Amino acid sequence: MRIGVSLLNNQGIENVHALVDLASRADELGFDSVWVHDHVFNVGHVFDRIGGRPYYEPMTFLSFVAARTRRVRLGTSVLVLPYHNPIRLAKAAATLDVLCGGRLVMGVGVGLIEKEMQAMGTPFAERGAFTDEAIAVMRALWSAEEPRFAGKYYRFEGMKFSPRPLQTPSIPLVIGGVSRAAIRRAARLGDGWQPLGLSPEALGQGIAALRDEARACGRDGSKIPVSIAMTLATARAGRYALGTAPSEIVKNARAYADVGVETLIVSAGTSDPGEARAALEMVGREVLPAFRS
Repeated sequence: MRIGVSLLNNQGIENVHALVDLASRADELGFDSVWVHDHVFNVGHVFDRIGGRPYYEPMTFLSFVAARTRRVRLGTSVLVLPYHNPIRLAKAAATLDVLCGGRLVMGVGVGLIEKEMQAMGTPFAERGAFTDEAIAVMRALWSAEEPRFAGKYYRFEGMKFSPRPLQTPSIPLVIGGVSRAAIRRAARLGDGWQPLGLSPEALGQGIAALRDEARACGRDGSKIPVSIAMTLATARAGRYALGTAPSEIVKNARAYADVGVETLIVSAGTSDPGEARAALEMVGREVLPAFRS
């Protein structure tokens, strides 16, 4: 199992360069990947967590990180597709993939905050349909120099599109979410599935459902990679966590590996950059060696 780390662009940390330094250090320590998150407004649970403090735009942030790293994969966990024009996003993502040497992984999802989605111009009730079409739009743009598409929200033909991603056949699109709808979308359209906060037992049930849904779509569910985002914290009612002591984290991480997780994304869940750096160093020293082949 590979270990990735959240860069905490969603935690209201004022010193953005401390977060870039986290990415550089993760690259040095041997983490597999670094991940950023996506909201436009500080509203709902985002406001409850950080108030008016900064939440950094993920693709811009990853572009800076790309220039400061050489090896780690660069992931979004997850981009809320109804907040984005998929044509512009496809161009930005392809550009970033070329710049970073083919290291981009795009986790994508439908979103949950109705007020924010209305502000971004997508009807909340249509977020699932928009997400499906946005995925199809991006793949069409990445697959041909002169792509064609005819959908409900977007139509284009007779124009060249560039650049194309460095990765072939395209940038991986991993479906985020814990709902049955997210599992169905991952089975139909995803290059992977990425929930968050599930216990190993609940995740095992989700993986079984993913494989059932994939079979119904004519796909082999065992070939759809599963990743999960988890917090370094003490578990509480309704929310599973990895724990805080190194031995506890290793034990829980192994439980995820046993149910089939390929990438475990850990988050320090803190607004203190010093605590974030200490957590990164601890995981690099105490947890990564347990999962190196």
